[in-house]
Amino acid sequence: MGKRRRVAERRNTRPALIGGMIAMGVVGAGFGVYALYDGGAAADAASATAAHKAVRTGPPSASEVRTVATRFLTAWQQGRVTEAAAATDDPSAATALLTGYTKDARLKDVTLTPGKATGAKVPFSVKATVSYQSLTKPLAYDSSLTVVRRKSDGKPLVGWHAQVVHPDLKDGDTLVTGESGTPPIKALDRDGGELTAAKYPSLGTVLDGLREKYGKKAGGKAGVELRVVRGKESKTAKLSDKTLAELSKGTPGTVKTTLSPTLQAAAEQQIGKQQRASVVVLRPSTGEILAVANSGHGFNTAFQGSLAPGSTMKIVTSTMLFEKGLITPDAQHPCPKTYKLAGWTFHNDADSEIKKGTFEQSFGASCNNAFINFAPKLSDGDLTKEAQQVYGLGMDNWSTGVPSFDGSVPVQSGAQMGASLIGQGGVRMNPLNMASVAATVWSGTFHQPYLVSPEVDGRTLAKASRTMSSKTQDELKEVMRYTAAYGTAAKAMAGLGPDYGAKTGSAEVDGQKKPNGWFTAYKGDLAAAGVVQAGGHGGDTAGPIVATLLKMGG
Repeated sequence: MGKRRRVAERRNTRPALIGGMIAMGVVGAGFGVYALYDGGAAADAASATAAHKAVRTGPPSASEVRTVATRFLTAWQQGRVTEAAAATDDPSAATALLTGYTKDARLKDVTLTPGKATGAKVPFSVKATVSYQSLTKPLAYDSSLTVVRRKSDGKPLVGWHAQVVHPDLKDGDTLVTGESGTPPIKALDRDGGELTAAKYPSLGTVLDGLREKYGKKAGGKAGVELRVVRGKESKTAKLSDKTLAELSKGTPGTVKTTLSPTLQAAAEQQIGKQQRASVVVLRPSTGEILAVANSGHGFNTAFQGSLAPGSTMKIVTSTMLFEKGLITPDAQHPCPKTYKLAGWTFHNDADSEIKKGTFEQSFGASCNNAFINFAPKLSDGDLTKEAQQVYGLGMDNWSTGVPSFDGSVPVQSGAQMGASLIGQGGVRMNPLNMASVAATVWSGTFHQPYLVSPEVDGRTLAKASRTMSSKTQDELKEVMRYTAAYGTAAKAMAGLGPDYGAKTGSAEVDGQKKPNGWFTAYKGDLAAAGVVQAGGHGGDTAGPIVATLLKMGG
């Protein structure tokens, strides 16, 4: 529910390698024998002659893909960096990273084995040896390259990105082997048990973040390792350095977290039932994070995602409306099929409407236009202030203990402001943020979520500048309880009452067939939120994940 659709006029809406493809037999340091089909060098010469006459466009041919991939991989494997870089569309960046591959990452005896191409994309496997002083360790991983045409002359080249060298690299990152500047850590759950990525796959990025922040403070000693050192772009995205291979173990320091082993294990199990799912569980009275899980293990969407939250944002919008005295839960308030604002026509899901219902019924049914039609009575910055002052969102000052994003509710005007009221427009959140919203409703006061107690390092947690009134809190609990009992969240929340409340959401994403499904809820002193990207209605996808965890208690 809660889906926004604009009027139509506002919505804008490589041949494979043949048979054995490049038949590469590894001899010595390079590719020993390889066969180029469809003309080989002669075809290259003909293409070069044609290029003088006109810039070639369109996808690279199978022959071009094979030729370029072979040239690049052979030169890289044989250590001819300049030649390999010249086969890419960014020779400068390629030269720097490929030089560092040997010099800084200390990788030798590199063997590159291509797989079968899919169009212009060629997968390949990498085997190498990491060497540092007297220490050595084998390294093996898979990567891929894509052949593109240079815009200026149509010449086929490897489209350069750092991921070509290693899939965990982002542009601007580097590979380094040596004594780690950051000692390892032994992360513990709230009961003292060890947290490992082997036991809890979702925690890989979380453990990386804990090590980066607490490694030097926890009393450990650094070992020798091959690691990804993040560049400016990655640091802006709050990505942590990542260990790829450990040549000698350091002595870990100990960091205790707030995670519940029972809830963490259950969260891992639940997100495994959906693709691209993320969930967070909190203790509303304290802000302690009890579980965090993502079905995709390469990025912590639960903490660092930046997604439109859809109708779960109506909790914040309703807080603002209640505080301003613009509506009460039981007041009559229409929700028309369509509503025009600043040149846009907003629709409800399936063009539904509530003609003579109450605001509570519109909240429970997630009826968009019952919220958007308040826009003429609001100032552009009202929602932004509400999110910041009561819910602590969008201030960029949360200190959870690991990298996290604390939401964004920018000041917007016109139709975009109206869209923000239903969690679209420029509003961006993640499950951590929306679990905190539900937790704030239950407690009446914002408690910044945290994974590591501030007592560990004396850091200061973020605070909201004011609390909602008890009257507003009662009104919010009323509409969220109604939604959990009779509205779009009723199926998922069955049997969890009476001290409970929920809100569903569906957020449209351009170019995506199904919306992202959201669900946030509380049951007593436990709150949770989840998102299933491209999952459809939140009540059907994220709802069962959240409700299952709430049923477990804390």
